Amino acid sequence: QVQLVESGGGSVQTGGSLRLSCGASGYSGAMYSMGWFRQAPGKEREGVAAIDGFGHTTYADSVKGRFTISRDNAKKTLYLQMDSLKLEDTAMYYCATASGHRGLLSLLVNDYNYWGQGTQVTVSS
Repeated sequence: QVQLVESGGGSVQTGGSLRLSCGASGYSGAMYSMGWFRQAPGKEREGVAAIDGFGHTTYADSVKGRFTISRDNAKKTLYLQMDSLKLEDTAMYYCATASGHRGLLSLLVNDYNYWGQGTQVTVSS
């Protein structure tokens, strides 16, 4: 059973930075496609960034140039470096994996089958 645990959320002022981490366990060996998603109150969950098993990445337009997704396969950990944070980045952030898929590069919620519990990011002025 795949388990994902996020950490690194917190409160930060606009223009600040945070680094989220997501530890994965239960993988049989290969590192599958993974992504970061967020959900603000009253809004649908949306894709923020994704990385496939080969290191290719994609980002939502709203975070391009500010967020960087990366992974350490040896540590089975996914990261999201968030810089130049804005008020609208406030949300619960979730990591997810598309178990069984290494070449998937998607920001669609329905493409992922395992999810973490989330970590809150709050940006204030």
